[in-house]
Amino acid sequence: MTVHLHIEGHVALMTIDRPDALNALDIPTLHQLRQHLCEIRDRADIHVAVLTGSGTRAFCAGADLKGTQVSPASYAEAMFHAPDVAAERGLYIRLMDLSGLQCAKPLIAAINGHCLGAGLEIALQCELRIASTQASFGLPEVRVGSIPAVSGLHRLLKAVPSAYAMQMVLTGDRIDAEAAARIGLVSETVAPDALLDRTLALAHRIADNAPLAVQAVKKLSRQTAHLSDADAQELTELYWGALRDTDDRIEGRKAFAEKRTPRFVGR
Repeated sequence: MTVHLHIEGHVALMTIDRPDALNALDIPTLHQLRQHLCEIRDRADIHVAVLTGSGTRAFCAGADLKGTQVSPASYAEAMFHAPDVAAERGLYIRLMDLSGLQCAKPLIAAINGHCLGAGLEIALQCELRIASTQASFGLPEVRVGSIPAVSGLHRLLKAVPSAYAMQMVLTGDRIDAEAAARIGLVSETVAPDALLDRTLALAHRIADNAPLAVQAVKKLSRQTAHLSDADAQELTELYWGALRDTDDRIEGRKAFAEKRTPRFVGR
């Protein structure tokens, strides 16, 4: 196994474990990552997930270029297939796009070293990014004649001001953790030996909240980004209405009135 899954209470920890390859993503690793995310999606007892890399050198250094150089089929032969078959025919980038898995649980990246190429594209698909002070970030694809293929530019432009995003992508240069925090690419930086503890503490804090409300917030953040204010409000009202009569919302208001900790059940 190159992606390990550990459950602690309502929090799942996924660890990419290919330290000798700087946790680069080959096809078996991508399949395992997706399988774990599907399990997290479907298990009601898991509320939040954390993704990190083993060791201290890398969160993920990108796609495993040694294992993805040769495509056994033309692009046309691969493009009309579902992700698994497309990957077998050389279109492995399909496996890096996690949006099709429709996981509504928040995902937090604990970035403990190099976060490059597809590694950054995976991290950009997480709701939160916490970084070690030794982390570095970059989308270096232009340096090898390619582009960030998993909406890396699109997501980076949403995450940070366009001038920073374009400089990173056009030069292929890396930035350090301090710069990443300054431009808003990560929300916090912590000492390397405190990274996982801090990230898990944050995950547990989120997991303590009402699960359906947390999932609604994630879905709204994805579904309203491109909408007008009026359309965003209409969709927000629908989600609010869906939650209005849930057991958890009733419990939350009751606990607030009684000045006690709520006991949420995900209903």
